[in-house]
Amino acid sequence: GLMSELGNKRSKFTKYVAKLINYMIAQGYEPRLGRDGLPHMKNSLHYEGLAVDIDLIKDGKYLDKTSDHEEFGMYWESLDKDCCWGGRFNDGNHYSIRYLGRK
Repeated sequence: GLMSELGNKRSKFTKYVAKLINYMIAQGYEPRLGRDGLPHMKNSLHYEGLAVDIDLIKDGKYLDKTSDHEEFGMYWESLDKDCCWGGRFNDGNHYSIRYLGRK
């Protein structure tokens, strides 16, 4: 049923986020998970546990441009056909997995 599909997606998402964070660290960045509890748009995948915002810091500087995430967005999308990077809609620090037609 739907719950098992959601559960499976959440497990896959968690595994991929761990890989992404380790990849960021290996490239010399200091990633920080977004403070969830911030408001997201209606039907956001954040509410399903299938999206995360990751803030990037390098050399003590917060990198806030979508382009700062491009390397990581490409890496994220290479992990699975369902992985979507928010940089494609000008939300560079957003990483999610498609679910029920949403991304």
